[in-house]
Amino acid sequence: MGQGREPRRAQAYDGELGAAVARAQEGDEAAFAVAYRIVQPGLLGYLRGIVGDDAEDVASDAWLEIARDLGRFKGDGAGFRGWTATIARHRALDHLRRQKVRPRSSALEQDVLELPGPHSTHDQALEALSTERALELVRSLPRDQAEAVLLRVVVGLDGPAAARVLGKRPGAVRTAAHRGLKRLADRLGGAGVTNEDPRTLGESK
Repeated sequence: MGQGREPRRAQAYDGELGAAVARAQEGDEAAFAVAYRIVQPGLLGYLRGIVGDDAEDVASDAWLEIARDLGRFKGDGAGFRGWTATIARHRALDHLRRQKVRPRSSALEQDVLELPGPHSTHDQALEALSTERALELVRSLPRDQAEAVLLRVVVGLDGPAAARVLGKRPGAVRTAAHRGLKRLADRLGGAGVTNEDPRTLGESK
């Protein structure tokens, strides 16, 4: 993280995702299915952190809008993840307004959180997030920290992209993500790996 890495799993698929989106925009339905398969796990995990058990319904609404507006998207694979996260967040907030409940952190999907890596605040927190205890801790984070962590860890966005989704300054999002991950690492026994500079968290290479 000190070198500004994006979560490796999401980053590894960006080339394939960008190519699939380009083909889908030309009418290739199989390519759209490829893009869906790459993006959906992270998107669903992010939505679970906002709307809990209603995540699949909100994701379905989001994908209807994504498919409808696909021709208007311009960008690469990383940009597509940010664009879809923005749409999903809008649909989630609409859902919460309809339900008249406040956004909340809820369960995260274990499979999208199993990211390997060297010891750091970010990576050690990720490795521990597959445990039930860690899921409880994520649910206890302040909303700004939880959502920043979800966008960085689950969706795989860098700091500036996450900031665009949230409509906040990149520095504020990096700080929230850093604090959330540090809190998780501290509570999970991550002593000695929590001294990263929040200014570097989520920077692009």
